[in-house]
Amino acid sequence: MLRLRPSSAASTPHRPASYFHTQADLDRAIKTLARRDPRLRDALAATGMPALRRREPGFAGLAQIIVGQMLSTASANAIWERVRGAFDPFHHDIVRRATVIQLCHLGLSVAKTTTLLRIAEEIQAERLDLEALRELDADEAHRALTALPGVGPWTADVYLLFCLGHSDAWPAGDVGIQSGVQLGLALETRPTAKELIVLAEPWRPLRGAAAHLWWAYYRVARRRASAPQEAASARVRPRRRTTT
Repeated sequence: MLRLRPSSAASTPHRPASYFHTQADLDRAIKTLARRDPRLRDALAATGMPALRRREPGFAGLAQIIVGQMLSTASANAIWERVRGAFDPFHHDIVRRATVIQLCHLGLSVAKTTTLLRIAEEIQAERLDLEALRELDADEAHRALTALPGVGPWTADVYLLFCLGHSDAWPAGDVGIQSGVQLGLALETRPTAKELIVLAEPWRPLRGAAAHLWWAYYRVARRRASAPQEAASARVRPRRRTTT
């Protein structure tokens, strides 16, 4: 099982990791990328500066991401509220004492339940220290997280980006980023996760800033695409008859 403690994150050939602590940090990173790559400059012109998105770090933050895997935002939020509300406080040592049946009754799948219980056990046994991930660069931290049972690439990268604010985290498997890149770069098809990893190499060590920008671009593009349809619907919508 993964043994990740601060002492084990000693030497690395990569540059030290940097983080987005404030909106100003993200603003500077995106402006740097925009100066470096005209394609990102065009995307920024279309979106304006995206807002920094952050989540709670540690076990609670990782648990929330695991709970929301493969679910709509509404469903994920509803289940997470039930899970969070069932444990007071929401602490790994309390969660690890729960049974699979108890967690499944809250709306979790068996697979997600097993993942949460095993991660809670690893933290309690001091074989896993999520805080130590701050000492690693994005690729090393990604490998450390995906070594955990039930933690895939998307979950790892979203945790690094939103919970730790890692400036170089790159959720290449996220459909929103893939779609934003496809639209922004006028690609014929939506890039796969592997293709997106290669495509993002020039944006190191600020790929996390690029992720925020492409998410924003995708949202703007969707709104623009839906606007003509909504306008057309409004024009043909029958007027309500009034009685006198």
